[in-house]
Amino acid sequence: MDDQPGSLKSSIPGSRKVNIEKGSWMVSPSYLLYHFGTSGLSVAVATGVTHPLDVLKVRLQMQLVGRRGPLTGMGKLFFQVLKNEGTRSMYLGLAPALTRSVLYGGLRLGLYEPSKNVCNWAFGSTNILFKIASGAFSGGIATALTNPVEVLKVRLQMNPNLRRGPIGELQRIISEEGIRALWKGVGPAMSRAAALTASQLAIYDESKRILISRTPLEEGFPLHLIASMVAGTVSTLITAPMDMIKTRLMLQRESKEVGSYKTGFHCAYQVLRTEGPRGLYKGGLAIFARLGPQTTITFILCEKLRTLAGLNAI
Repeated sequence: MDDQPGSLKSSIPGSRKVNIEKGSWMVSPSYLLYHFGTSGLSVAVATGVTHPLDVLKVRLQMQLVGRRGPLTGMGKLFFQVLKNEGTRSMYLGLAPALTRSVLYGGLRLGLYEPSKNVCNWAFGSTNILFKIASGAFSGGIATALTNPVEVLKVRLQMNPNLRRGPIGELQRIISEEGIRALWKGVGPAMSRAAALTASQLAIYDESKRILISRTPLEEGFPLHLIASMVAGTVSTLITAPMDMIKTRLMLQRESKEVGSYKTGFHCAYQVLRTEGPRGLYKGGLAIFARLGPQTTITFILCEKLRTLAGLNAI
């Protein structure tokens, strides 16, 4: 978070003041709980608010698999889903989405500061390149650990008539496709998460630094709002194609018309060959409509929770 190593104020019950400096890495259990807990909770709240847009995004990304043609827009698809499947369908996969948000969000945001501190300890700097590297590392690790929950989420989102629930679907995947199926799309998912976290956190962190140094803005809601909006826009443009490839790989059974995708690069090649460059940005508007507000809600809420917990600002 800040360029200077962070400290934990004594306002957290049961904790002792922590000063993470070179050679001093001892932290209390309370610090770890609040540090990762505030990250996970903020991501979970943002996920719950924007989940209907995530459902639309997955449906849009699975349009005209292997074919070129006119695509259904987000607005039209929204009303089609409501008419044919009901309001409940907009919250398909919510349980695994929230579970993943707490775990993935806690790790993704929570590992950023320690990673940045390691760079500061090893290289004596936390410039923009080290911030990008720290974000990429934390995002990749978080995704590798939580990919099964993401696979389960997108399977539920594409099957509105499913009655077995998340646990039943998880058992079915393992019994019919093997446990390796839970890591389908993990490569593109890690690439997307690395790019997303690097762009989100590094851009947010650097935007705050620039705004504080060059404008009258100080730590507070206006600064957090502007920086999070910038981070959300940049991260959407970078990660939309990776998100689409990840979804296709996780939903292999929906893509039989063009055969199985072997790797993320093979999937990207097939999409470009059969659907054109525009195919890589299927669901792009839904991604932006979801990721923009989600990024803003996540950072604003996380900053507030960190203040209440006595932690330094991001």
